[in-house]
Amino acid sequence: MAEINSTANNRPLKIIAGADDFGSSLKDALVAQLRSLNIEVEDLGTTKYYSIGEEIGRRVSEAAKSNSATETRGLLACGTGVGVAIFANKFPGVYAATCLTVAEALNARSINNCNVLAVSGMSTAPEVAADILTAFLNTPFKSPCPASGSEPWPAEIQTFFDGSVAEMSKISGGNAPAVDPPCFVCSLARSRQEKDFTPVDVMPGGSMIILRETPTSAIVRFKGGSVEPAHHHTFGHDLVVMKGKKCVWNLTKKEKYDLVDGDFLFTPAGDVHRVKYFEDTEFFIKWDGHWDLLLDEDLAAANAAIAAEIKD
Repeated sequence: MAEINSTANNRPLKIIAGADDFGSSLKDALVAQLRSLNIEVEDLGTTKYYSIGEEIGRRVSEAAKSNSATETRGLLACGTGVGVAIFANKFPGVYAATCLTVAEALNARSINNCNVLAVSGMSTAPEVAADILTAFLNTPFKSPCPASGSEPWPAEIQTFFDGSVAEMSKISGGNAPAVDPPCFVCSLARSRQEKDFTPVDVMPGGSMIILRETPTSAIVRFKGGSVEPAHHHTFGHDLVVMKGKKCVWNLTKKEKYDLVDGDFLFTPAGDVHRVKYFEDTEFFIKWDGHWDLLLDEDLAAANAAIAAEIKD
């Protein structure tokens, strides 16, 4: 386990931690590590990822505005580390980053003054997460990092950093109307033009835009009435419905999932599944590996199977 230098900050440090079911074990390991080093930790336990992301985002935001003698940061874990970070970032003064490597944590602290670390309970081993946490705690803002070639930043970049955090805090102006429930990725969707979405040729009515590679994440749209014939992937994937209504039949497990706004579903690699969209639907999806899609039936067979299911 990497050693954490809790005195690297000028102020005493407090960490507020929490996770969903998929990140709970990893969060517990990191909390135990922090406590063994006498770092103050408030563990909020395990709840749904959007609830814990919101709660820690709110708490870190309030602490940032309080001018307390103690610096408060957040530690979040879910299946991918993505959902909790997006929810936490809804609050002013919160700069949450999903970090899967030490280099990402070094860059997030140096460039973005990241104050909430989000980790992946499904993709990150505890030993790796320990090193990521070390980097998150020990790396000062504007310090040398992999993005700077591990050299001090040039003067013009340092000048940019001097004003970047203050400029970021002005973006929402603190006067944006409250959203209930918060739409955790709608800001991503609104920031991208329609032309950026690429049709999914083998799935009529579908289109997607890749947001990040390795691990890959995307926003996918399907028109109401569209059907995905039974198919499978060589990778497992997480998805969260942003808006709309869909039904997923996992034919491998013989299970059915009715999904609406905010619902989460993980489908393991190789599981054959069929999908029906009852409304225009958008969802966020994340997977490891290269995109593939292997059809197990044609569209006519899928429509017939769904019609029989609905009739029954």
